[in-house]
Amino acid sequence: MKLHLGAVMAIALLAAVTSVSAHHSFAATYLEDQSVTIEGQIVQFLLRNPHSFVHVMVKAPDGTDARYVVEWGSPAQLAGKVTRDTLKPGDQVVITGNPGRNAGDHRVRLLTFKRPSDGWSWGLLPDEKFDR
Repeated sequence: MKLHLGAVMAIALLAAVTSVSAHHSFAATYLEDQSVTIEGQIVQFLLRNPHSFVHVMVKAPDGTDARYVVEWGSPAQLAGKVTRDTLKPGDQVVITGNPGRNAGDHRVRLLTFKRPSDGWSWGLLPDEKFDR
């Protein structure tokens, strides 16, 4: 009985540690004290848990294309403002956010989003901001 109880407790502890470490800190991935702005064309939009992603093709100063991965909120955080149909491949966008710690990864944590073609934006109003 003691062996069985010990095994159950060990599994419960392992599950608790795994779930706590599964959610990363934004500060571990992004430079939260810095900001970058990228302009480009949406390649893909993934509205999913735990975080949504916007893939944007950006033209570098040397003329080459770089695909940026922009991390955004969860579907629950974006509810009422963003749906799967809000953004389409080909949309021209301007995104401001925190750059990734490794510049070569082309990652950004989204702070503001603008689509100049129709003026649609996100991140400018108080209810469009997330706690860090």
